[in-house]
Amino acid sequence: MKLIIATIKPFKLEEVREALTTAGVRGMMVTEIKGFGSQSGHTEIYRGAEYAVNFVPKIKLEIVVPATMADQIVETITKNAKTGKIGDGKIFVLDVEQALRVRTGETNEEAL
Repeated sequence: MKLIIATIKPFKLEEVREALTTAGVRGMMVTEIKGFGSQSGHTEIYRGAEYAVNFVPKIKLEIVVPATMADQIVETITKNAKTGKIGDGKIFVLDVEQALRVRTGETNEEAL
């Protein structure tokens, strides 16, 4: 099994979610986060005062899938989250040793 962690722009969430559902993803965790990378942040003016916004709002998706689906899911996220502009996000893929569905006791791929 693989854990896919993706950071995307907030306005792309619904488009990515729909594409992942179509691709066979049955569940995911979504978190609102702030961060910076190449995009670095920007300055804004509020009530006449300029201030720096060092962290940019993003969405973090966490998805666990069978290893055989991982490449397809990464491709789906990439295709649907891409705007071609700086700050489109990152995707990380990690190994998952074990999964357990608390309600039923199912383990590993059956728990997904």
